[in-house]
Amino acid sequence: MNTPLSPTRLAITGLCALTLLASGCANMSDAQRSSAIGAGVGTLAGVAIGNNRESAVIGAGLGALGGYIWSNQMAQKKAAMEQATAGTGVAVTQTADNQLKLNIPSDISFDTGRSNIKPNLQPILDQFAQGLSSQPNTEIRIIGHTDSTGSDAINNPLSINRAASARDYLASRGVDSHRIQIDGRGSHEPIADNTSEAGRAKNRRIEIFLAERATAAR
Repeated sequence: MNTPLSPTRLAITGLCALTLLASGCANMSDAQRSSAIGAGVGTLAGVAIGNNRESAVIGAGLGALGGYIWSNQMAQKKAAMEQATAGTGVAVTQTADNQLKLNIPSDISFDTGRSNIKPNLQPILDQFAQGLSSQPNTEIRIIGHTDSTGSDAINNPLSINRAASARDYLASRGVDSHRIQIDGRGSHEPIADNTSEAGRAKNRRIEIFLAERATAAR
């Protein structure tokens, strides 16, 4: 009878796999590399979610299906967004699963209780929209957030409306709205302390993700 692996051993196994992948990915294509690393990350995610072997296997499968790649186009887009947002307080990062993430705080994006885009956000979205028509394999997600002021009945739709405003603006700049997924998290995913005005300002934000999907042709 097989003895189930402990969560700790599963986590160590996943980390070892990622280490081996990091050293052995040089001879892989972008798609193979992304899928393999995704499987390793998915294994760790399965451990964190389920703490059992079955969850780890499921997580590995989901990670492999993710298949995001960090191409030259993605690197160029990141550099362009860093230049466009320099000095604005917008954080431009590459996530662990190869998505480009823009974290846009309230002093750039939205006033308290409002979902209309501030003028300072428009040139950032203009730059983001540039070139996306030539990247058909990219996916866009926009997540809206609020601070803790008010109830869920107010904050949940407000966060969605903020994401929708950004989507609609990108669509007005030629980005196919069908490529853009939106969601709102209300006040449930704060990144700062809601007991201070400075913290609440950080929590009122939108997050924009751009990801390039690996294809069979790559």
